[in-house]
Amino acid sequence: MASRDPATDQLVNFKKDLKDSPGYITTKTGAPVGVKTGIQTVGKNGPALLQDVNFLDEISAFDRERIPERVVHAKGAGAFGHFEVTHDITKYTAAKIFESIGKVTPMAVRFSTVGGESGSADTVRDPRGFAVKFYTDDGNWDLVGNNTPIFFIRDPTLFPSFIHTQKRNPATHLKDPDMFWDFITLRPETTHQVIYLFGDRGIPDGYRHMNGYGSHTFKLVNAQGVAHWVKFHYKTNQGIKNLSVDKAGELSATDPDYSIRDLYNAIAKGDFPSWTMYIQVMTMAQAETCKFNPFDLTKVWPHSDYPLIEVGKMVLNRNPKNYFAEVEQIAFSPANLVPGIEPSPDKMLQGRLFSYSDTHRHRLGANYLQIPVNCPFRVKVANYQRDGPQNMDNQEGCPNYFPNSFSGPQECPRAQRLQPRYNVSGDVDRYDSGQTEDNFAQATALYKQVFSDAEKQRTVENIVGHLKDAAGFIQERAIKIFTQVHPDLGSKVAAGLAPFKKYHANL
Repeated sequence: MASRDPATDQLVNFKKDLKDSPGYITTKTGAPVGVKTGIQTVGKNGPALLQDVNFLDEISAFDRERIPERVVHAKGAGAFGHFEVTHDITKYTAAKIFESIGKVTPMAVRFSTVGGESGSADTVRDPRGFAVKFYTDDGNWDLVGNNTPIFFIRDPTLFPSFIHTQKRNPATHLKDPDMFWDFITLRPETTHQVIYLFGDRGIPDGYRHMNGYGSHTFKLVNAQGVAHWVKFHYKTNQGIKNLSVDKAGELSATDPDYSIRDLYNAIAKGDFPSWTMYIQVMTMAQAETCKFNPFDLTKVWPHSDYPLIEVGKMVLNRNPKNYFAEVEQIAFSPANLVPGIEPSPDKMLQGRLFSYSDTHRHRLGANYLQIPVNCPFRVKVANYQRDGPQNMDNQEGCPNYFPNSFSGPQECPRAQRLQPRYNVSGDVDRYDSGQTEDNFAQATALYKQVFSDAEKQRTVENIVGHLKDAAGFIQERAIKIFTQVHPDLGSKVAAGLAPFKKYHANL
């Protein structure tokens, strides 16, 4: 027999590792099933009976066994492990997860592609989601980011429109390059992320060989109530590896689940992937005088000005026991914060604080946080929320109103101290930053200073390979955008598109 990997041998290993008798088939209520292979009928060829409760149990469950897939990040892989503090950052935060060197906290990670449906290929050119759930002593903290330190837009009101351009044309139900490039060229703040996406890191070689980023700016608060702005980074200890366009295309056809398989097999073989966590720190005073908006998700903080500070190590050492229970139903939200870690004024983060929890209530139900993989199992949940569908912990006879005189849970002084007062002022308005911010300087630095000559050429080829199918007037607009990044990039994209121009009339 040909060599088989752990993912292929999952059922073989399950049978081999089973210690107890498999037992009898039962209904959902636990009643044993005598015959599983035939529905109850009147005579051998007669009609079926409504009284066949075993069949009704089976088919009603089957009819409901799918839940809505995620609107974004629909396809992904998950794993479990731990985070260990290796360096002291208590001068910046009083969050319990960081309280001492050597402290270990359980964690879960879900990696994903962004734009594709649940059945799409793992090896498409797309950002990758990198969502981390830390089961801390103060409840769950979710750091929900990507494998890129930046994003396409800086205002959440544009997020639904941007995601629509990644999905399917509502008339043809086909992916539409006009939709993507039309939006991209009308919103120049996307340029930095577009250059990153069409570079080599646009197609990572699996999930183990890519970095992760919290992407947004967050606020850390220390025990004295002093706050700092921070960004989170987690650098792969396996080294960065990316797929060529040709190899990615080959894998899309031969192994569309390549990244999921690679992660599962590595952990099953004991080759546990790990990442080193770092933070960048900016003082409140530095933020006031920063030459760019430090809360702009389309910008990075230069490492020369805000160097990486090592924090700890994340290790993944357990595969999910059941994908649906532990990966499809795991629910991450940037709103899941703990004392000592707060949001920043980042507009995209502010929008996500509501959006993520709201979509989980739609997908999984009002009490989705009681699903085991989402439970903050290291603390006891105590609040004044009650009832709702599938509520498994209704807190017995505890009062359901506050304040009360009957021993209900009280406010936490420590949590109050770690939310210091701060001043906010400004005119209320809707500010479109598309034309007022610098949308090109960091994209220029990425292309000119970070990319090698070979990567610059591959970036041009990747852009042309995608942009060639867009309408001619959109191509012209894109060339102007790329020329503002660097004249060399604009001219090379224009030259690459020249053979395809005749197919698209300008509108």
